[in-house]
Amino acid sequence: MSEAPSEAIRIAVVIGTVRPENYTSKAARLVVDELERRDGVVVDVVDPATLALPFPGHPDSRGDAQRMAETLRAATGVVLSTPEYHGGFSSVIKLVIENMGFPSGLAAKPVALLGVAAGTIGAVKSIESLRGVCSHVGALVLPGAVSVAGVQKAFDEEGNCTDAAVEKRVRGLAVSLLDYIDDHICPRLAFEATIRSEAV
Repeated sequence: MSEAPSEAIRIAVVIGTVRPENYTSKAARLVVDELERRDGVVVDVVDPATLALPFPGHPDSRGDAQRMAETLRAATGVVLSTPEYHGGFSSVIKLVIENMGFPSGLAAKPVALLGVAAGTIGAVKSIESLRGVCSHVGALVLPGAVSVAGVQKAFDEEGNCTDAAVEKRVRGLAVSLLDYIDDHICPRLAFEATIRSEAV
């Protein structure tokens, strides 16, 4: 986890696949780039390909799950990105959620959803099913999830987005999340800080 001043907004961006050269990471990098353009925002990228996350009931032998959970719990907001596999979200994203414990570290936290798919209808099914799971564990799932259809045509081999409309929508996900935090979370934190200082 990156070092940041206590007043910084932390956003965790979760990559929902472990496949090499995957398009999910390419789309998520646009979100990360947009977030990092903002002053006072620190981004933590959670890449399960670099972690050994245990299945439910198995021990966390390397402590990766605990460290991941701490990163997500410390985040002001979260972006979950997933490919669509067989009409649903990836098992990797489900494993991330399973390793968040109970109560979930996503509870009461704003979560933005990004889905990518090779097909023409995009990742609509995966996003809707992921929305249901996130809501069940208490996350504040934001409206305006982004689904990228024909993702293999929207990015080149270097990961550059070749479709201006897609890039605008994906970057807009980052903007929407930060707008929600600015409108609903920052005022509450400022109010709580004021109350604490007056009580001293």
